[in-house]
Amino acid sequence: MMRLHLVRHGPTHAKTMIGWTDLPADLSDTAAIARLSAHLPANAALVSSDLSRAVTTADALALPTRTRLPHDPAWRELHFGAWEMRTFAEAEAADPAHIRAFWETPGPIRAPGGECWNDLATRVAAALDRLPDETIIVCHFGAILAALQACLGLSATDVFAHRIDNLSVTELHKTAAGWQALRINHIP
Repeated sequence: MMRLHLVRHGPTHAKTMIGWTDLPADLSDTAAIARLSAHLPANAALVSSDLSRAVTTADALALPTRTRLPHDPAWRELHFGAWEMRTFAEAEAADPAHIRAFWETPGPIRAPGGECWNDLATRVAAALDRLPDETIIVCHFGAILAALQACLGLSATDVFAHRIDNLSVTELHKTAAGWQALRINHIP
């Protein structure tokens, strides 16, 4: 049986689209991190995206019994290209039809100079195939939604209905019967 524990990195407090921009996480809520670490399996492999907000969150969850795997850029957030570090309102003012289509019909519509949802979904689906059976993955909102889409066979529109908070865990298990979500956006 494969068990995945997808953890969203600590908060950045940015109110913009930050995709591949490498902002640090605020890990000052040590009680929340301790609760999260205690909730996660002690003997799991631990991997994170290579962006510092995910790396430092994973480092805070590390235990001697958790095998730390190399950082994996496949678990990065969606690349927002020209929209990086801009608010939705700023991007909408520049090109309202494009940004609305990007969010309202996720799939092939690409952020200017960045990725489309299908790009993210493809790289996350490939990363899923490389994981050990019991893995904690510290990553990002979009990557967690893409994993839900890949594992549960949901549409991009359906996965966008889910909320994924910082320092939450989404648990996916694969058995002979297929994938199931045990928890989505669980805050221990």
